[in-house]
Amino acid sequence: MEIKTIGLASDHAGFALKQFVKQYLDEKGIAYKDFGAYTDESSDYADFAHPLGRAIESGEVYPGIAICGSGEGISITLNKHQGVRAALVWMPEIAHLSRQHNNANILVMPGRFIDNEMARSIMDEFLSTDFEGGRHLRRINKIPVNCNK
Repeated sequence: MEIKTIGLASDHAGFALKQFVKQYLDEKGIAYKDFGAYTDESSDYADFAHPLGRAIESGEVYPGIAICGSGEGISITLNKHQGVRAALVWMPEIAHLSRQHNNANILVMPGRFIDNEMARSIMDEFLSTDFEGGRHLRRINKIPVNCNK
């Protein structure tokens, strides 16, 4: 995967894990842009997911990493953006397949259900796996909603 600047987003429930993600990225020398949340005070995931989704669509950042308590809410919100393929991942094998087969451009992790070491393994796999293309490209091209059909 060719990494640009990684976009980050979380709500309050994902804030602690996002702080670990920043540490991980700093250790790897990978640039990132944090779209929030900036504290662990109660917040709404959509307030941070939409700016990340727009930044992925515009090419400002690539890829993204997003976190909320279960990973579901932020994933659902991110996937409303036509240019986003956010994959909810809880183990390295899913990270691998989400990149290899689905060309996921945002890694979503469930902050309340994985620890830092699992997150590290997931990020290692996600960031080192390339899209396979071929038959998977045909499938990915069918994802965006086309209002003209």
